[in-house]
Amino acid sequence: MDAKNTAKEILKNVGGKENVNANVACMTRLRLGIKDNDKVNVDALKRIDGVLAVVQADTLQVVLGPGKVNKVAEPFAELTGVALGSDSDDGDVSSDSQLDQVKDIAKENKKENKAKHDKPLQRGLQHIANVFIPLLPGIIAAGLINGLANVIDYQTGQAFVTDWWYMTIKTIGWGLFTFLPIFVGMNAAREFKGSAILGGIGGTLCLGVTITGSPLSTQAISMPFTHAPYTVGVGGLITALLMGIFFAFLEKNLRKIMPSVLDTFFTPLLTVVIGSLLAVVFLQPVGAWLTTAIYLVMDFIYTKLSVFGGFLLSSTFLALVSVGLHQALTPIHVLLNDPTGPTKGINYLLPILMMAGGGQVGAGFALYFKSKNKRFKKMVMSSIPVAILGVGEPLMYAVTLPLGRAFITASIGAGFGGIVASLFHLGAVSQGVSGLFGLLIMQPGQQWVYLLALLVAYAGGFIVTWFFGVDEDRINEIYPE
Repeated sequence: MDAKNTAKEILKNVGGKENVNANVACMTRLRLGIKDNDKVNVDALKRIDGVLAVVQADTLQVVLGPGKVNKVAEPFAELTGVALGSDSDDGDVSSDSQLDQVKDIAKENKKENKAKHDKPLQRGLQHIANVFIPLLPGIIAAGLINGLANVIDYQTGQAFVTDWWYMTIKTIGWGLFTFLPIFVGMNAAREFKGSAILGGIGGTLCLGVTITGSPLSTQAISMPFTHAPYTVGVGGLITALLMGIFFAFLEKNLRKIMPSVLDTFFTPLLTVVIGSLLAVVFLQPVGAWLTTAIYLVMDFIYTKLSVFGGFLLSSTFLALVSVGLHQALTPIHVLLNDPTGPTKGINYLLPILMMAGGGQVGAGFALYFKSKNKRFKKMVMSSIPVAILGVGEPLMYAVTLPLGRAFITASIGAGFGGIVASLFHLGAVSQGVSGLFGLLIMQPGQQWVYLLALLVAYAGGFIVTWFFGVDEDRINEIYPE
């Protein structure tokens, strides 16, 4: 693939540089801000050598694959005159992340284009995901530390608990989850255009610690209306999320009516005072109810439905990914990895969902070996290695999803891996990786069982797709040689 020529062809078929106001290179795709979507020739884009798929959402996304995207993005940015990672009108700058989860980089399209692509539910879930995604590096590190520390304590009979270095490391692991509501409150306020620090103050109301130094800390305190006992930390992370959003809303509206000379002093003061009082009375009960409901639903699917629940979760996960609804699971994973929660930091949901990628890999192999289309086979084989390592986007968007039937058979095949993950109670101590790299985050001693479940997902995706998912006419229609 000639990267410069590919960049020229992409620019030509998106309406020229006058029609591009933003471009960002993510892990696998080039995301473009388009002024007029009617000038984009999607069919021609899909036929360009090196282009795996084209996704039309809030931004135009040209899937090129890991490594290749950077080679094309640089000459593309030079051709457009728009710096890579920014827009031509000094608008918002978007950044990439390890979970390929990025903020929108394009300005508003024309009114009709915005109406055409507007997806309120997906946008709302993306805002929620944006609150938690920046926390993932810390959650991954702390989760791994807690998991390893538990094994070390068990195997050695807590032999290192008197060593300063060991307790320092354990403090890091537990410290993040202890004060996580503050970070969630800060990110929520920032995401919804408020002051992060004020959201962080709201998050302190969700800490599971007493009011140290207060003369009332040992006295019974009752809540208004219900007269229930006042309890710190009610609702945890969900309440912190709601508080950050509410504080941002309150701050913005107070600022609209506050005289400029008083704004600096009274807007933040009234935001935290009024916001805290209202939040403790109304938002904390809602947060507590939502948290309890989430755990009850997860427990029902995992415990009551057992292996059928595992099949259901893993076989439907990629369908959620394809429409962006998987973002709703981001805060749930954080809750499950909290060592102070009901699961003690072990995420039993994640290994089941990780089997979805295995079903895609198996389907990819079936399509490769059974199809006669050389161009298609080349695209499949370029997507499979990274999918095995846990980056399934190219395989899904370039291969199975456009074919339709293969996407369904891959998802069904993944369900068999979910059965194994559920049957053996696989649990992850952290998150952030999948595929073979998922071995790194499984509970110690479960690595071989995880590998078995992954192989079953491969086999399931291969067998179901081989017999029911290969449509050569459809392949030749979408990928003409």
